[in-house]
Amino acid sequence: MATIDADQCPIDGEAVLLGSATLEGEKSFMQQAIAEAEEGVLSGGGPFGAVVVKDGEVVAFAHNEVVPSLDPTAHAEVNAIRKACKKLKTFSLEGCVLYTSCYPCMMCHAAIHWARIGRVFYGNSALDAQGIGFDDVAIWDDLLKPSEGRLVQYSSLCAEEAKVTFQKWEENLAFERY
Repeated sequence: MATIDADQCPIDGEAVLLGSATLEGEKSFMQQAIAEAEEGVLSGGGPFGAVVVKDGEVVAFAHNEVVPSLDPTAHAEVNAIRKACKKLKTFSLEGCVLYTSCYPCMMCHAAIHWARIGRVFYGNSALDAQGIGFDDVAIWDDLLKPSEGRLVQYSSLCAEEAKVTFQKWEENLAFERY
């Protein structure tokens, strides 16, 4: 298992100071995310839950379903983002806040960015997750290595042929731009 010093950890932020009224609302949404994490454990998934909130209202909530669904992408944050996008009928969750019971893994972090969520509150840290066997830190560490030393090897293939789809994307005005 890879380890990283807490002061060097790129995946844990700092505590947030909020006014007491705001803090109570934030805590309520976080408690919902934690309840979802418990539901995940009880239903055979991982101990992770997430809640998407917009304008002070819960839009979607979900828990980890990796094991029961046999889907390695069925993390709580991704599931909640998918549900929120369907409910709001958009791929952009700009203006939404995500509450998650644990600091998001790299995949979820990317999904949060792609969904344009501007604020995330989390409960457990990535180092806490590492302590119970979820070693997301190893993935972050792996990215810091030169490409030839990484756990997964990447190689470009058919780059010129693949560019045709990008050209078609640019030519097609029917697509909503990111």
